[in-house]
Amino acid sequence: MTDWVLRTGLAFAFLYPPINALSDPSTWIGYFPLFMHGFVSDTVLLHSFGAVEVIIALWLLSGWRIFWPASLAFAMLLAIVAFDFQDFQVIFRDLSIAALALSLAIMHAPSRYSSSTS
Repeated sequence: MTDWVLRTGLAFAFLYPPINALSDPSTWIGYFPLFMHGFVSDTVLLHSFGAVEVIIALWLLSGWRIFWPASLAFAMLLAIVAFDFQDFQVIFRDLSIAALALSLAIMHAPSRYSSSTS
């Protein structure tokens, strides 16, 4: 039950931004660092990143090999904080969400040794 609550909470944090960006893209595009702008249109950048977020969220909800989406979520959240540090008053919560993602990754880390090696 705890695992499901953690996965659902993390999935929500990854589903809300891309869903909200469909109706209010200007709120979200500003969180991308300047070096990411200009390669493609801001709309493509925003919704491509959103698609990745949705994939991670659905993967978390699926319950399949949770180590990988949790690790990706952890890395993405740390990158968001690192590259958007000037907005720390807003994104400080991402560190708490990153801790949740890291906890899930640790809980679901692949075993170094299979049970057949005795």
